[in-house]
Amino acid sequence: MASSPRTVEEIFKDYNARRSALVRALTYDVDDFYSQCDPDKENLCLYGHPNEAWEVALPAEEVPPELPEPALGVNFARDGMNRKDWLSLVAVHSDCWLLSLAFYFGARLNRNERKRLFSIINELPTVFEVVTGRKPVKEKPTVESGSKSRNSTKRSIDGQPRSNPKLADNSYEGDEEEQSDTFCGSCGGGYNSDEFWIGCDNCERWYHGKCVKITPAKAETIKFYNCPSCQKKVRQ
Repeated sequence: MASSPRTVEEIFKDYNARRSALVRALTYDVDDFYSQCDPDKENLCLYGHPNEAWEVALPAEEVPPELPEPALGVNFARDGMNRKDWLSLVAVHSDCWLLSLAFYFGARLNRNERKRLFSIINELPTVFEVVTGRKPVKEKPTVESGSKSRNSTKRSIDGQPRSNPKLADNSYEGDEEEQSDTFCGSCGGGYNSDEFWIGCDNCERWYHGKCVKITPAKAETIKFYNCPSCQKKVRQ
């Protein structure tokens, strides 16, 4: 195993990468995840890795394990529960595992460092909040990288369609607090004014352009944007 993260920043980077993987498994890759959780197989666990990849696999054979393990047997309840309820349950256990890992790595931190670690972790919505939609995503303009002027690709702050995507600069400061509560519907990352964002016209969630593979130039040609999640629902 690679060297374990030791500083607050390293531990948070590890936490965030694993969390992004789990969010993806339970949202965009949910059909793949669902199919891999065959109840007829042995006890399976959902892992999120530091490279932002997720994996459904058997638990570690070592006793005790080298690292805290995720919930065992997530596949067994799959067919005995409502799908949304089952995904919510997996999400809750995933949050518990992420926190246990972070504080396993942070065992040697001092009191103030542990407090800071939990504080920055708590700035992100939990996996459960993302999966269930319990953390409402507030609307905000999309952002062109490197520019402080903001472009709302599809909607204004109040949700009304705008013919001019440019918003007045004097509205920028007043929206700062609202934007700080907005999270990407794909990776769960918080709003950053240095990144391009696009809003879904259907579910009204906001996404990093890079997460949904939409560039600012491509966004200008889109009259009505459906995010990947909404596109899947249309096809089903």
